[in-house]
Amino acid sequence: MSELRRAQPSTWRALFTQRMLICVFTGFSSGLPLYTLISLVPAWLRSEGVDLKAISLFALIQLPYTWKFLWSPLVDRYALPAFGRRRGWMVASQVALLMSIAALGALDPRQELWTIAWLAFAVAFFSATQDIALDAYRREILAEAELGLGSSVHVNAYRIAGLVPGSLSLILADHVPWSTVYSVTALFMLPGLAMTLAVSEPVAACGLPKTLREAVIEPFREFLGRKGWRHAALVLAFIFLYKLGDSMATALATPFYLDMGFTKSEIGLIAKHAGLWPSVAGALVGGLWMLKIGINRALWLFGVVQMVSIIGFAILTQLPGNRIALAAAISFEALGVGLGTAAFVAFIARATNPRYTATQFALFTSLAAVPRTFVNAGTGVVVERIGWFNFYLLCTVLALPGMLLLLKVAPWKNRTGAQ
Repeated sequence: MSELRRAQPSTWRALFTQRMLICVFTGFSSGLPLYTLISLVPAWLRSEGVDLKAISLFALIQLPYTWKFLWSPLVDRYALPAFGRRRGWMVASQVALLMSIAALGALDPRQELWTIAWLAFAVAFFSATQDIALDAYRREILAEAELGLGSSVHVNAYRIAGLVPGSLSLILADHVPWSTVYSVTALFMLPGLAMTLAVSEPVAACGLPKTLREAVIEPFREFLGRKGWRHAALVLAFIFLYKLGDSMATALATPFYLDMGFTKSEIGLIAKHAGLWPSVAGALVGGLWMLKIGINRALWLFGVVQMVSIIGFAILTQLPGNRIALAAAISFEALGVGLGTAAFVAFIARATNPRYTATQFALFTSLAAVPRTFVNAGTGVVVERIGWFNFYLLCTVLALPGMLLLLKVAPWKNRTGAQ
């Protein structure tokens, strides 16, 4: 009877559980290093005189997010000493992130740009490894009925984590040296590390891989054999395309705000905080709503909002320096992304098999990171050729193919449609 109640939680009571609290910490720990790379590092480089093309090429340092499925079988197969199969990898990656983020501040962008690139690549590698373990841990502690809400809570905390490098750190940069800024930013990895040390190792699913070869091959064989390779190809195409337009639109967000005439403090105080509550509301309402309407319909409804919100940036290009327009554009974008990402992450979690959580989750999220890594690397060139206004119109158009694939991978009439 208790298992039945867990599988069908009441709407609001489902929020106040230990599992949802853990999702808060996993989201914050996952978001902090990524937003350090995509918000703080570009702002740092731009303020030190690095040109826009070089900054956009820094998207390539995020390659580990795209290729993390290559070493995810190691996370599925082996347990590091003392902490267990999932928690051992979580502890190791979190300690490495704390040290490597702090080390960035000791470098000079004008003299050591390549060294910064390699160290930022290391941050991305440790972050991607942490994500493999965190995603697997979260998937293994949540019941099927909790995936939508748990993903929403995770995304919420993920977005809130962006306020540290995207707001607090930018404000600090106007008053203290960059070395201090990066040290303070790195310390925000401590709550996630404390959570990892406090929680218990999840109960392992039956049929776990017994060899590295099995850990590498079986996750792919199971996925391809589930509904055939054609359906598998459609699912992978959807995962690649659903966030393409949104990912491109936010690739150069901080340099865009700077080019629109806003100061770093204005970006920290207005742009970032204007996105906080809409993002929180979007992910929270989205998660609760998914309990009622299911993941498939959420992908449709939330995807439309996510796509339309990109147009707000195009409008902002016509109102440079307008703080109200900046706040409105960021608020709408945060609402759309909060909703869309919550449904998207829930879809990915649902598509994994509990026996191969780390590898399959890493495969899907790696594919979702491809636009952020490869496509976004050329956004600086695109902006310089067509301008910011046309760039955001292009991003809106590129959001359409992912929506069309919903007809095949998440039809409206099927509320839950397992993958």
